[in-house]
Amino acid sequence: MCLSVPMRVVDIEADGDLAVVERHGRRERVNMMLLGPQPLGTWVLVSLGFAKEVVETEELALIEEALAALAASLDGSYDAGEWFRDLGEQRPA
Repeated sequence: MCLSVPMRVVDIEADGDLAVVERHGRRERVNMMLLGPQPLGTWVLVSLGFAKEVVETEELALIEEALAALAASLDGSYDAGEWFRDLGEQRPA
């Protein structure tokens, strides 16, 4: 299973096929061929060295919350009432 992680574009190589992305101070080079060159500051989902999707601000917040809940569950501090408040606000159709 592969997990895609949001990372911010901080530098673009001359040909535009590679970019440097960053998350929490960790930087890596990723292939941008699936998306094409993106402006600096753009958030993209990265998986296995490829940027595969541009992430909008609202979606980024939900992904960050999900990743924080995952981290909390792995370290034993998960509290179901604290995470995924957006799901509790949804009404059945």
